[in-house]
Order: sequence, then C-alpha cells, then structure tokens
Amino acid sequence: MVIPDAQTASPLAETEKGPSHILVTGASGFIGRALVDYLVQRGHAVTAVSRTPGTGNLVKTIPINEYTDIHRLSNIFRGQDTVIHLAALAHRQVPGNPQEVATAFAANVSATDAVAKACVAAGVRRLVLVSSIGVNGNRTKGHPFTESDAPQPAEPYAVSKFECELALRQVIDRNPSMEFVIIRPPLVYGPQAPGNFGKLLHAVKSRKWLPFGRVNNLRSLIGLDNLLHFIELCARHPAARNQIYLVSDGEDVSTPGLIRRIATALRQPDRLLNLPLPVLRLIAGLAGRGDQIDRLVSSLQVDSTKARTQLGWAPPVSLDEGLASAVRDTKSSKPPT
Repeated sequence: MVIPDAQTASPLAETEKGPSHILVTGASGFIGRALVDYLVQRGHAVTAVSRTPGTGNLVKTIPINEYTDIHRLSNIFRGQDTVIHLAALAHRQVPGNPQEVATAFAANVSATDAVAKACVAAGVRRLVLVSSIGVNGNRTKGHPFTESDAPQPAEPYAVSKFECELALRQVIDRNPSMEFVIIRPPLVYGPQAPGNFGKLLHAVKSRKWLPFGRVNNLRSLIGLDNLLHFIELCARHPAARNQIYLVSDGEDVSTPGLIRRIATALRQPDRLLNLPLPVLRLIAGLAGRGDQIDRLVSSLQVDSTKARTQLGWAPPVSLDEGLASAVRDTKSSKPPT
C-alpha cells in the first residue's frame, strides 16, 4: 500500500491538512478493509461499520445488520467529520431471476437514503458515496466518459447505484448544510480483487490459454492504492464539495495488453489465443457467459481530467506498479467469486 508523503499528496487548504474523524461503511469489503487501514496510517481517527464482524482491520468494527435504522445510524455517526459510504450489494453477490435481482439491489438505494438522513441528523459535514462507472454506461464508443455525460446505466446493479446517487442528492437538496461527493470508479484491481479482474489474474496464474489475442479494445482501470488516495482526498478537499468525479490510473489498456502485463508481473509468458471475436462471442453465448465476455472485449474509457485539474490529483501508483502489487498476493489458489 502506498502512503503518499507531503510532496506527493494533493494540495489542501491549511484547515484540511490535519487528521479527521472518518467513518467507513462496508468496512469488511475489498475496498473497505484497505481503506480503513490506509486512513489509519494517514493519521485519521477511523470508525469502521460492517455487516461482517471481525474484518481484521486496524480498528474495531461496529457490527450492523442492515443500513436502515436511521436513529441507530445517527448515533453511530455522531462526532464524525466525514462518512464514506461503501456498503452495497455487488452484482456478483445477487443471483436469481430479474425480479429477485431488482428487489435485492433496491436495498442499496434504501440503505444510501438512510445513511444520508442519518448523516444529517448526526451533523456530519460531508458524505462521500463510492458509486460505479456503470452509472455512465457499460461501454464507450469513440470518446471516454466524462462527468457531464448523461447517465445511461444498463444493468440492474448500475441502475441501483444511479438511484443511490439520486437518493443522496435529494437528501442534500433538503439539507444543504451537508456536503456530498460522488466517485464513479471503473474496474478496481489489487491484491485479492473480486470479480472479473480476480478471475483473469487467477487464469493467468494458472497458465490457462486465453482466447483474447485478437481483441482490440481500450479499458480504463484504477488500482486500489490510487482509489484509496483519491477517496481520502475527496473526504477533505474543499473543492470537492458537491461534486461528481470519474477517476482512473490514466493509462488505458486492451484486454490482451492487460493479460500480457499481468504475465510480465508474474514473470511468466502470456498464453493468448488469436480466436476471431465473432467466434469468441458465439462460444461464450452458448456457454451462458456472454455478458462476462462482453465486459472483457468491449471498450470502457474514463476521462479523469476534472479530478486532476479541480483537485490537483495524480495517481501515485502506475499500472505496472499496481499489477505487481496485485500478483504478489498468493494467499489463495481459488478463483474469486
């Protein structure tokens, strides 16, 4: 984990440079665990809240069953400068038919609404919501996504994250004394990352042949260390007040290019098959994995100019450095879910 020093950290107002009281929801998740540790190492007073006890963080975790009890949440939030809301059901966690999926993801929206209202009741200064680039859409054609693009969420999870944003902003409209920041990251990679990156890393580690040699796409990613750095900046920077940000490492890469660089980080040859894209899509569709393959072969680019110019942010870790950190983790030989 990279802890920026005073020279590499983005500029802050003098009153924003000191330690803050920061609460993190979803502290047991992939991002949450790392964020709690990062904030502690940066000198903040951190409170962790999670549905899962015993997360192994550097602070004690407050257990909570559901993020719906506004009165209990407001008592937990009291005395905090900033709440960072990570808690949410992800798309990989919700199997079932479309109606069951929609019902499950509706819980993300009600939880965000309750968290926002509890922040108001507790006198929290700022609420940072980590959303998803899926709010913008699931692919780009010709130019990267920006904050000014009209939202076009295409999947139930992304729809729920957009509705979370709307719920937060409705609470802020009625209570303008509280500030918000919304972050829409693309795919996040790092040690023990879940989802498609974790599966791809496992496949490369296992020396499987991967049929992506002819894929010609570009995808934006963000390393876990870079995202943690940016979240902390958004928790405190005055210019981030009531803003939406898209962030990435700043180096877009094709799927075969990513595979080659993972293989390089592992110090092993890549095993890419030059399968024609129509054949690849056909095979994936017959196997019931069309959506998963589509994410790997389509383009999804992010323009993070706003974050860089408005906040003076620059990612402290390069793509190759982030991949090297991700592959050093060999605790599990099983593919992630």
